Amino acid sequence: MNRHKSVLIWITGLSASGKSTIAHELESQLFQREIRSYVLDGDNIRHGLNKNLGFTPEDRHENLRRIGELSRLFVDAGMVTITAFISPYRSDRQMVRELVGSEQFIEVYLKCSVDVCETRDPKGLYQKAKRGEIQNFTGVSSPYEVPENPELVLETDILSIDESVAKILACLDARGIV
Repeated sequence: MNRHKSVLIWITGLSASGKSTIAHELESQLFQREIRSYVLDGDNIRHGLNKNLGFTPEDRHENLRRIGELSRLFVDAGMVTITAFISPYRSDRQMVRELVGSEQFIEVYLKCSVDVCETRDPKGLYQKAKRGEIQNFTGVSSPYEVPENPELVLETDILSIDESVAKILACLDARGIV
């Protein structure tokens, strides 16, 4: 009915690496192609479904477990589901891959140095974390485990938003999803 396959595009990377920006631009371009898609990110998850969770390792795991379950339902409904979450731990990303199924999971790693992310940070979160005002901040006081075998690596300190989205679309085209 949709004339496209369903998939979960899991965009991961440091804060300010471009996850939400790329996710929403991808959603816009998919909409122009009449492809049903939806973005899940901190703005629509942390303020509702997961508002009772913090940023401890345990809360991050539960946050991603819930997002994984929700994403699985979206994929089952035939959507191209796009997530934009730091998701710092490999084990949590693997858990979501297993929930959805490897054939319907595309991990996109936004590779961007902490220094570049810090210069892009409009809310000053990196500076607050360095001053100790924010605990468990990924890249400062909490680790980020780089994906070992992502389907795509986008160097967002080099690529533009449009170039990054074009690479994701090319991946979806090559896999026969869209």
